[in-house]
Amino acid sequence: MSAHPTRRPSLAERRKAETRLDIARTAARLFAEHGTADVTAEQIAAEAGIGLRTFYRYSRTKEEAVEPLLATGAQRWLGVVASGPHRLPTLAELEQAIQAALTFEGAPEDLETTRGLIHAMSDDPALRAIWHRINMESERDLYRVLTDLAGPDPDPLRLRQIATATAGAIRIAVEQWASGDGPTAGAGSPADLAIRCLRAFANGIGAES
Repeated sequence: MSAHPTRRPSLAERRKAETRLDIARTAARLFAEHGTADVTAEQIAAEAGIGLRTFYRYSRTKEEAVEPLLATGAQRWLGVVASGPHRLPTLAELEQAIQAALTFEGAPEDLETTRGLIHAMSDDPALRAIWHRINMESERDLYRVLTDLAGPDPDPLRLRQIATATAGAIRIAVEQWASGDGPTAGAGSPADLAIRCLRAFANGIGAES
């Protein structure tokens, strides 16, 4: 992902992306409510209002159907970072980006669905693999964004440290939040926990956040 503006998707591309996201939300909701073992691709397709053949055009397996929902959160975060000043963000700016990216004022249901989805992952290795792959790709994409922002002669080691610490803080925060019944905003929310994690990483292992 580049910090520079990219081509605006065509109408057909936007509609395809909307369909994939609708399927993802439907699959995630069903997995959260019933567990992956008791949900079939046929059920997801029926709930999403599409045919089974159409479902398989968008997703190879029922577990992979949720990927666009998880990827949307990652792309939202990367977009916030990339839209900032064309230089490496400060710790305070990273915290502001986390706050903006993990505040779901318009669609808090996506965050609640993600909580249920993470619960369902405990019994489904395929779903866990998708979650970890999305997080790894997010870390790599963040590294590319930071490289672009850093300008000439960046320090690759430092950029990797920032990317790994920041992406890790978000992953840990969302997983920790999902393990309980914390709010979607304010103290104990994903944004609050991620900022606390990032501060702890910045201050050193074992430091108070």
